[in-house]
Parts: sequence; C-alpha cells; structure tokens
Amino acid sequence: MLPEILRELFGVSLFDYISVRMAFAAMTAFLLALISGAPVIRWLRANRVQETTGQADSVELAKHAEETGKDKTTTMGGSFLICSLVVSVLLWARLDNLHVVFGVVLTAGLAAVGFVDDFKKLTIPGCNGLSRRAKYVGLSAVVLGVLSVLVWWAEVHGRSGLLVLHPPIFKNASFDFLAYGSVGIAAFLLFEWFVIVGTANAVNITDGMDGLAAGCTIISVLALSIFCYVTGRADWAGYLNIPHVREASEMAVVGGAMIGACMGFLWYNAYPAKVFMGDSGSLPLGGVMAWMAVVSKQELVLPLIAIVFVLDLLSSLLQTQVYVLTGRGKRIFTLAPIHHGLERHGGIFTKGGERWHEVTVVVRFWILSAIGAMASLALLKIR
Repeated sequence: MLPEILRELFGVSLFDYISVRMAFAAMTAFLLALISGAPVIRWLRANRVQETTGQADSVELAKHAEETGKDKTTTMGGSFLICSLVVSVLLWARLDNLHVVFGVVLTAGLAAVGFVDDFKKLTIPGCNGLSRRAKYVGLSAVVLGVLSVLVWWAEVHGRSGLLVLHPPIFKNASFDFLAYGSVGIAAFLLFEWFVIVGTANAVNITDGMDGLAAGCTIISVLALSIFCYVTGRADWAGYLNIPHVREASEMAVVGGAMIGACMGFLWYNAYPAKVFMGDSGSLPLGGVMAWMAVVSKQELVLPLIAIVFVLDLLSSLLQTQVYVLTGRGKRIFTLAPIHHGLERHGGIFTKGGERWHEVTVVVRFWILSAIGAMASLALLKIR
C-alpha cells in the first residue's frame, strides 16, 4: 500500500525491491512497538494482568515464579507486538499477494484466540483462561480454515506445488498429496495443522523467561525470511535445486515486520522483563513462523530452524505424559520446559549442578537457536 503511494507521489521505484521493503517493514514495526509498548504496559500493570502456570510442574513453576518475581510480571504484551506487526505488513507488503493475505488472516485469527484466553484471565478472578479443549478448538478452526482455502485456491489456480512436501537433503525427492485424492488432501490438512498448531504452542511454552521467546523468534524468522526469498526466486531456486514457489519472496517482508516487532517488544522484555507476550502474542508469532515454512516448503526443516522452541515443547509434553501415566509421581526432567530446569536446578535430567543465571540461559539458547538457523540454511546446498 505505502510503496504504491510513494511511487505515485515521487516517482520512486526503490520500494519495489523486496529487500528494501523488508528493511522498512522491520524499522516501522520496531518503532510502533517501541512507542506503543510503554503505555500498554502501564495499562496492563494497572489492571494486574499477570502470569499463570498450568503444566505438570505448575506447583514448582509457581513457586519459582514467586521467588524470582515473575508472578508480578505483566503478560498480554503480545497485544502491542502483534498490532505493530500487522500494521507494518499492511503498510509495506503487497496485499495482492495471497501468501501475505493468508498470513495476515492467520495472525489475526490466532491472536484473537490468544486474546480471549488472556482476557478471561484478566476479567474472571481465579480463571486460568480458556480450557485446553476450547483453546485447541479455536486454534484448529483458524488453522484449518486458512489451510482449506489454500487447498481450494491452489487447485483452482494451478498452484498444486503448494500441496507437495519436499524432504531436505534428498535430491528431487517429493511427496504429492494431491496424487492421493481426497485422502491426500485430508493428510495434507492434518500434517500442516500439526506443523502450525505445534509451532504456535511451542512459542507459547517458551515465553516465560526474559527475552528468550522474542530473541529466538528473531533468529528463526530471519532464517525463514531467507528461505522464503530464495524459494520465490526462480533463478536461485533452480540453482539450489529447491522447490520454486511463485510470489513466496513477498513473505520476507512479513518476516521483516516480525523481526522489527519482536525487537521492539524485546526492548521491554529484556532482563529484568517488564512484560511477557502472553497467548495473544506467542500463538500468532508461532503460527506465522510455521506459515512461512509452509509457503517456502520447509516444513521438515522447521524443527531445526526453531530448535529451541521444539526442545521446550517436547520437554513439556514428555514431562506431562510421564507425570500422568505414572500416577502423578515421576518426571523425566528436573523441570519443564527445560530452560527452567537449567535455571532452578542446574541440570536437565539431574539436580545439583551449578545453576545457570537467567541471562546465561537466554543467551546460550539464543546461540543454540542461531546454530539451528545456520545449519538449516546450510541444507540449501546439501542436495
């Protein structure tokens, strides 16, 4: 929208370049988050919007939160983060690009589910938000709605390549869901639902330590932006022997807006944090990360790109399942998600080690995230 206006007013074609619009989208989102963050945080504090826990280790996490003061840290900061992201995308991205439109719809839908969850915590005393079932119903409705429209659009407009899965490393290997008819389409919807909902929940679980989720998101989205840009370029995709997806490069502008919005949020979320994302921020961020992987056909590489989020999600799921199946007695990890175990007990599987300071945990997990991102980019040439 804004590039067209600037071209008409000044005859400048500079903003036709995706790299330029990506940079301006990042700067715009950063400034919007930075400016809006302070008043939003003041309002959240005035209304006592604070963190809650609801996992297998909820009692110990609650005690840990009380000891470290996290129970007094405001949440729902994703409200200004996501608003900054969406406004920046609407200003700098091409709104005639269906990948971008689907991404914005997905962002708004997941943010709405997260907002309802956070709002219930705010308005109903003692309420932990939406029940797990209600939250998954809401997430599934949004995700499957977007994916269903994608399938219809791909079939109508001859974009069946969007419904093909491309494993990394193996040259010319692919799996065409459409080749199996209705069963294949159902399998595609189920697989992509798992990717998007799983990533959204992974980011949500990681949001709980100062700067961890935002910093790792910046690193992962930067890698995904590169994947989207390269995938959308026929010449580069051909050279690297990766799938070419028309107009996928425009998602790099969305990635730039995400990076900028997370940087603005990180200004307030850095240690000692003044605010956490809450579901209204973490769910849409994770969902859009997964959507970028879907568009660039890197779903199978996403666990490496988002390695920190995946480790936190798996540790929480395994801890909960073992805790329930053994009669609420045994645990695999000292504390889940594992970043809390390193901070509180100095180890992932055993207690008694030297405790990691929160900043140490965050920075080392940033490093791990960067290693995962670089390793994923290296796969571009391993064919």
